[in-house]
Amino acid sequence: MDAAALVRDTIYRSTILLDRQDWNEWLAHCDNGFQYAIRAFSPEINKDVTYLALDREGLASLVKLLPKHNTDHSPLTRHTSVYTVDVDEQAHSAKAVSSVIVYQTLLDGINSHIDAGESRLFLVGKYLDAFKIENNKAKFVSREVRIENRRLDKGSHWPI
Repeated sequence: MDAAALVRDTIYRSTILLDRQDWNEWLAHCDNGFQYAIRAFSPEINKDVTYLALDREGLASLVKLLPKHNTDHSPLTRHTSVYTVDVDEQAHSAKAVSSVIVYQTLLDGINSHIDAGESRLFLVGKYLDAFKIENNKAKFVSREVRIENRRLDKGSHWPI
């Protein structure tokens, strides 16, 4: 499999793992130096807002505590489309840009307009990923989730 195909496969497989909330297996696709951030541009202050920024160790601690959080357990479903993969053969690395749309299927209704079992748009954004390519595997070195939303609802402390 060529490097670009490895990157696409890793992005799509990680999407499935995130949907299943298989955090540890998702982290297994991340390099030890992995950096993760969720950011959005705020036109009100004309700057980026960082909602979450953690290294791999910080993410491992976060996902270990997720079962103890008081959270909405309505599942999130990601739809990811890889737009570009740029491979640097000499550096054994790659960068990718993907679109991500996240839907939430409500376990409980939130008001008279949205019933339990109904799916709603949770967020829209892009994944800006960097990879290390070694031994016919692509490992995440970083992921920045650039979201269009500037307000996140319950469940937003989960990795997106």
